[in-house]
Amino acid sequence: MLTLETPQQLAEALAQHPGLLLLIGGKDCGVCQVLKPKIASLLVTEFPAMTLAYIDCQASGEVLCGQIGVFSLPVVRVFFHGDSFGELTRVFSMADIKNLLERPYSLCFN
Repeated sequence: MLTLETPQQLAEALAQHPGLLLLIGGKDCGVCQVLKPKIASLLVTEFPAMTLAYIDCQASGEVLCGQIGVFSLPVVRVFFHGDSFGELTRVFSMADIKNLLERPYSLCFN
């Protein structure tokens, strides 16, 4: 899992990884901390070409979170070839994440 703290790091991650799932959370966000290992496991087992990246908005990522328009947690953003494909905010399930990834992943990597 990549940890991103600056806009430059985010831009580099988007350029280097054709499939990127960005989890935006915080160390004091219980839901965010529960989601992290579950999303990592989902990507390893079902979407191995995806890269997981994490931004901690409560730590050094506060400026970055404001710049990318994140004001509530957790947020999942999915990117394929640098383009935003979808976003889930606040209340969502692992099934929602899987559904968001399935079709574009199959088009990009299968």
